[in-house]
Amino acid sequence: MAGRSTMGVAGGPARHIPVLLGPVMEALAVRPGAVVVDGTFGAGGYSKALLDAGATVVAIDRDPSAIAAGRGLVEASSGRLHLVEGRFGNLDQHAASCGFDAVDGVVLDVGVSSMQLDEAERGFSFRADGPLDMRMEQAGPSAADVVNNAAVADLTRIIGILGEERKARTVAGAIERARKEAPITRTAALAEIVERAIGKRPGDKIHPATRTFQALRIYVNRELEELVSALLAAERVLSAGGRLVVVAFHSLEDRIVKRFLNARARPKPAGSRHLPETGPGPEPTFSLLSRKPIEADAAEVAANPRARSARMRAALRTEAPVFDLDIAAFGLPNLPDPAF
Repeated sequence: MAGRSTMGVAGGPARHIPVLLGPVMEALAVRPGAVVVDGTFGAGGYSKALLDAGATVVAIDRDPSAIAAGRGLVEASSGRLHLVEGRFGNLDQHAASCGFDAVDGVVLDVGVSSMQLDEAERGFSFRADGPLDMRMEQAGPSAADVVNNAAVADLTRIIGILGEERKARTVAGAIERARKEAPITRTAALAEIVERAIGKRPGDKIHPATRTFQALRIYVNRELEELVSALLAAERVLSAGGRLVVVAFHSLEDRIVKRFLNARARPKPAGSRHLPETGPGPEPTFSLLSRKPIEADAAEVAANPRARSARMRAALRTEAPVFDLDIAAFGLPNLPDPAF
């Protein structure tokens, strides 16, 4: 989604500004008539730029509010924008449903959109009090369900792994004590519980609850699993010479993208650690466009603080057929299912 951030709070004055738009468009190398999947439509920032460049766009978003807000852009696109409500993990299927079995580009801006953060009633942020929700699809278990029903050990893993919170056990214990008194249903209430539990670290520029909110959001929306599915779907749907561009904001997300592209650009020879190599391995399905991720420059960060943690990776699809990949290579954490 345009203007995404993985932080648990809305930050900076900019609203709905597409992050790394220039580098993204350069990496996609869009030509008139190209078909590009924008897997994270959000406020439509990337889609607008793609349309202006002459592309036909299949734009996907799991948030019904984003779909509703994008109807005007569909009407103004002269039939070149196909707006689909759904998950980007199924982007190849969504493209096919729009009549495209192969596409020239896929762009993914991973995380939560600025407009979701800015709407208190969605429960993504604690700057303005709202219901503890965080569901992008506005369906299924909410953050409040997780906070009030998950076992303490599970909460500790969720907050520690997805939020990279060093005091996850302390936070989970404080949540358990608080929910025994009354259900935790508001963002401000949870933020206060976390802040009282761990305090503010010296030199820390973010609110003490930021990592906990980030972890809950990623968990509720199964964002890492969806990212893995989206990368595999992009590999299937891109034509030879097509381009994959991913903008990530969280180290866990970026690590998954990096591992995927490295595995596909430099596949290992056949065999295993237990058996000798049996011959040449599969041909690479991607060629990296840059060995290192692209980051926002100082001017963009000054204009849009949400770009400060963005990292863009891009690759070119080769003619090689897709080959099996061990999902373990992505490094997905083993977390409990939200069955409440």
